[in-house]
Amino acid sequence: MNLTLGILTDLHFGPAATFDGKLRKLTHHAAALTREFARKMRDETRPDLIVNLGDVLEDESPEIDRARYAECMALLAESGCERLHVAGNHDRVHLAARELRALWGLDDGPLYRSLDCGGVHLVTLATHETKDVDVTIDDAQLGWLEADLAATRLPSIVLMHHPASEQHLAGNRWFSRAPHLALVKQRRRLRAVLEASGKVLLVINGHLHWNHLDVIHGVPYVTVQSLVENLDDDAPGRAAAAHAVVKVGPRRISIEVAGGEPCRYQFELDAGSFDTKRDGVSSMKVPPT
Repeated sequence: MNLTLGILTDLHFGPAATFDGKLRKLTHHAAALTREFARKMRDETRPDLIVNLGDVLEDESPEIDRARYAECMALLAESGCERLHVAGNHDRVHLAARELRALWGLDDGPLYRSLDCGGVHLVTLATHETKDVDVTIDDAQLGWLEADLAATRLPSIVLMHHPASEQHLAGNRWFSRAPHLALVKQRRRLRAVLEASGKVLLVINGHLHWNHLDVIHGVPYVTVQSLVENLDDDAPGRAAAAHAVVKVGPRRISIEVAGGEPCRYQFELDAGSFDTKRDGVSSMKVPPT
């Protein structure tokens, strides 16, 4: 297997967004940062696939959201790379699954899917957030996931918007007081499906607006920081400009997150060193550098 992914998440095209009375999302930089990401992918990284992990939008209305989502898709197309998309909770406020899939260049169908690229099986999941209530994944999708992983012979990577790990959220600007809006409610059942397959190399998500790594029963769960997160406490602010490059080879996975708070992870895949049946949980919040 030999695969390179360029990943970005939580772009939030839309109106200015404050939280606790402070400017938190630098949405006015979304278009310029997305264009720069596309340029870097085209001219420097040249990945096999670009992955958008969701929340393209800072939702406003059906008509405006549709236009802004299309603008983002056009900017990502400037990369010249194939693209794979995950639906975020903001994307689904005003846009139906049919509309999102059309914007992705796909026919009607579910928001989750799988495909093979570079000797790796890629799975996108569609979690659902009920505003101010919870984040869920449905039984039908879990059943589909189990069958999908059983049917492939390839090592697999799972891509989703909300995290399926057990993150300790103290210090998170957005979710320290609202873990029920951060983590998938059925995450233990979801992880059981991933672990039982024996094929999942990595799970990657966005949503939490910080860089974070958990390893649970041998499976790494990586959270990528938002493209437009304000690294300062308030206006005028500095955008994180975060994106990740994931390289998967026969012996290791490397993940390099660029931007204002860069970090790097590496997972060795030597014989005997990667075992999804291992017991134990470890977790690390990556501090700013």
